[in-house]
Amino acid sequence: MKLSIAIGRYDRTQPLLDGRVQVAGCEASVESPPLNRVFARAFDEGAWDVAELSCSNFLYLSAEGRCRYVGLPVFPSRMFRHSAIYVARGRGIEKPADLDGRVVGTREYSMTTALVARGVLQDEYGLRAGSMRWRCGPLDAVDARPVIRVRPPGVELQMIPEGANLTDLLLAGEIDALFAHRPPQAFTAGDPRIGRLFADPQAVEQASYARSGVFPIMHLVGIRRELAGDATLCLAVCRAFEAARRLAFRELEAHDALPVALPWVEAALAQARAALGADYWPYGLAANRKALDTLARQSHEQGIAPRRLSAEELIAPVVHDWVP
Repeated sequence: MKLSIAIGRYDRTQPLLDGRVQVAGCEASVESPPLNRVFARAFDEGAWDVAELSCSNFLYLSAEGRCRYVGLPVFPSRMFRHSAIYVARGRGIEKPADLDGRVVGTREYSMTTALVARGVLQDEYGLRAGSMRWRCGPLDAVDARPVIRVRPPGVELQMIPEGANLTDLLLAGEIDALFAHRPPQAFTAGDPRIGRLFADPQAVEQASYARSGVFPIMHLVGIRRELAGDATLCLAVCRAFEAARRLAFRELEAHDALPVALPWVEAALAQARAALGADYWPYGLAANRKALDTLARQSHEQGIAPRRLSAEELIAPVVHDWVP
């Protein structure tokens, strides 16, 4: 059968994109458009048979019974998000509690980066989402204006003015902090007016993992609902993504030349395994139930998903028992 797939381009998906890994029994067309376009077209149109999806909006739409996709236990994007919290220097924000009552910017209240970062503040520091005043809009001048999908009850949420961007508002003192899916351009350029809330985010993130055992999931792979009951197809897709993931790790482990432009990639891999475990990026429901349950709980607590979903509800039943 013909199968259309849209995914981000990472080491763990590249073998699917370049054809080294195939989906058994399928003539797959695999492409990698910009992810914001993938998310929008997948959620709004069901544009591909299989697509990488933002976890937060997937949770929201699934809880409302409106999602065109059912999840597969394949997670191409994961990130700790303590490092995603940026603050205005000189505004008296030195620790998480200092964000109480502050004006905080984020592209979308419902984006996964913000969901996970707010979850960190609530679970680890007792700071609830409703204790901050939220402003939504483009991160930098180069970014498009977002669409606000969710307006949670009990949370102050406003769009910033047309033509404005969050980074400029922070530098001008109009907002106090921002939660960003990538470093703001001013931070990357070394502007002294902006810094991270956590000065050593890697140490804080490793300590967080030691306490929680959760390496946060940002994106999962979804399959269109009308295909989700086909066990043969769903298993073939899962196995293809797993084969691509394994190939990526083999290339990190054994090479004559550096597989990525990082001089100490072997040391970085060893450090990640020491902190997170030997198989720190697993696929399959069983290995990811805790991470999925954490996301679902936080989404409901923050007013995004109207009800709390279980991990099993998020994943196609035909692959619940799949073990990579």
